[in-house]
Amino acid sequence: MTSTVTSPAAPGPLTVLSEDELAFREAVAAFAAGEIAPRVREMERAGRIAADLIPKYAALGLLGIQVPEQYGGAGGSVMMVTLAVEELSKVDPAAAILVDVQNTLVQYPLLAYATEAQKSKYLTATTAGTIGAYALSEASSGSDAFALETRAVKDGDDWLLTGRKLWITNGAEAGVYIVFATIDPSKGYKGITCFIVERDFAGFAVGKKEDKLGIRASSTCELLLDGVRVPAANVLGPVGQGYKVAIETLNEGRIGIGAQMIGVAQGALDHAKKYIKERKQFGRALSEFQAIQFQLAQAQTEVEAARLMVYNAARLKDAGHDIATEGAMAKLFSSQVAERATSLAVELLGGAGYTTDFMVEKFYRDAKIGTIYEGTSNMQLNTIAKAILK
Repeated sequence: MTSTVTSPAAPGPLTVLSEDELAFREAVAAFAAGEIAPRVREMERAGRIAADLIPKYAALGLLGIQVPEQYGGAGGSVMMVTLAVEELSKVDPAAAILVDVQNTLVQYPLLAYATEAQKSKYLTATTAGTIGAYALSEASSGSDAFALETRAVKDGDDWLLTGRKLWITNGAEAGVYIVFATIDPSKGYKGITCFIVERDFAGFAVGKKEDKLGIRASSTCELLLDGVRVPAANVLGPVGQGYKVAIETLNEGRIGIGAQMIGVAQGALDHAKKYIKERKQFGRALSEFQAIQFQLAQAQTEVEAARLMVYNAARLKDAGHDIATEGAMAKLFSSQVAERATSLAVELLGGAGYTTDFMVEKFYRDAKIGTIYEGTSNMQLNTIAKAILK
């Protein structure tokens, strides 16, 4: 399998995709239908992504969409990441989040802050198939992201990291981790520093894997750091400015979550539309009842509105704009829409929708995480409120 991602043409109008973007979207959709769809339930039961999917992701160019070709990447755009995550999420949001985290939370900070030596080593590795993870959250620092207890202490030319990270997506599969620790708690957020940690560094271990409501095939793990020795060459960005790395990375990451949520919503509605055209009650298909038509029309309108918000944030990011507010709005609204759309899909299938015989119940469970990770809905509202009231 060869990469299908090509360098993007100049962005067109918001609602118009370029020929390259259209071809890319179609290739990802075909991959999702052929390679992922047959294994969704199997992966969910196993609680992990099928190992052979990862090299297939790499071969298709999905593990380095924005990464320049000189590091083995596809030289694409945030918009292309958005399209990929959306199409994968229509089939399985758990399979999609691995790609999302790789491109937004792992490779973005490397692209933005890494030295040339770091880029050559870690961008090349991650585009080739080494999975990455982003490790910020801790037991005492979820929404209060910078109340970190993980410490980094200078030891000669190295740093020693000690602490515990929680709820780390891709934690089980990853070979490299973007880890945030404080060098001086008294400095508050100005003590936060970012480190590149490899899985085989002494003192590093992957701990408990969470058993979750949804996106069950995606690994969510704790990370244990017991005096992990990290070379000074693996500090990512300036010492004491890890908070900037974290904030900028999460801003882009929220576009990816928005893409996941519109994919979840659309996937559920697509299943529901197929069902109501085939299911008959009172002598005619459910799709012929106006009440059901109106419910579906309302839901699809909301999904389209969310899609435009997500696409707009992606276009703005590609154009070099600050998207903190637009990203928060897109993530907030798309997650709300996903909850409503997936709930409706379950209802339209009736009793059948509440069983595992149909995919809508899985989409319903998968949608909930969108209001929680990479910033809860209340945190998005806080960001938006600050922007509109300043």
